[in-house]
Amino acid sequence: MRAPRVTLDQWRTLQAVVDQGGFAQAAEVLHRSQSSVSYTVARMQEQLGVPLLRIDGRKAVLTEAGDVLLRRSRQLVKQASQLEDLAYNMDQGWEAEVRLVVDAAYPTERLINALAAFIPQSRGCRVRLREEVLSGVEEVLLEGTADLAISSLDLVGYLGHELHAVEFVAVAHPQHSLHQMQRQLTFEDLQQQLQVVIRDSGRSKPRDVGWLGAEQRWTVSSLSTAARFVSSGLGFAWLPRHLIGRELAEGSLLPLPLEKGGNKHPRFTLYSHKDKTLGPASQILVELLRKFDALPATAAGTAPPTEH
Repeated sequence: MRAPRVTLDQWRTLQAVVDQGGFAQAAEVLHRSQSSVSYTVARMQEQLGVPLLRIDGRKAVLTEAGDVLLRRSRQLVKQASQLEDLAYNMDQGWEAEVRLVVDAAYPTERLINALAAFIPQSRGCRVRLREEVLSGVEEVLLEGTADLAISSLDLVGYLGHELHAVEFVAVAHPQHSLHQMQRQLTFEDLQQQLQVVIRDSGRSKPRDVGWLGAEQRWTVSSLSTAARFVSSGLGFAWLPRHLIGRELAEGSLLPLPLEKGGNKHPRFTLYSHKDKTLGPASQILVELLRKFDALPATAAGTAPPTEH
């Protein structure tokens, strides 16, 4: 790749001439002589091979080519400034990236609110978000490839910030045979039916949390797939209420009339890497995640359960 012939300082000089309306005004703002500013712009035009400015009366006006190049240069100068700011922030201990792993059953709305509030405070710090199911969250944290983790499991050896519980509801399609019994259901009734569960994404010790030992079990890898199965009449499942609001409202899913256990409320916890001190960006994100976790989850969107 050919090295740039025009420097960032030259682009900044051109911007000042246009923004201030002339060479003299730009020279005053840049604390340089007018002849130096004029030479810089003239040299730019020579290096680029296209005219950037024309003089209209006493005012410097962009040519068509100059207008296009100036717009692009503003992005370039801004990105260069952001890069320098990031380097400074890193020198002050500010992270370049925060790695967050979250159980797929945790309400996405709460994450969106927290991350949206984090952006203006991030100083260019990126967030790498990863979704796992059950022990998959724990494995990522233990491997050291996550700084923060939100899990519904109690992780041995970790102290975390307790978050709110998430409601799981036992549901099936209204035409499912369980609803046709027209009575309260027992666990024995469920054991005779097909249960849909989400595969634990952990590799070393995957769990069957929530499986009743039904004669038939279909295991799927995503919440969206499980939701479509159950709302299409294939089996039953415990699904997070906030993820099946649309199906409940439309009537494609109905809560099962269980004698007990129709609703489960696993509590989630926010953990951090125990062998790594959190940097300032991670600490801010922790506080925002805790703050927006306190908001009620709205029942919107599609998607079903995990093996909780």
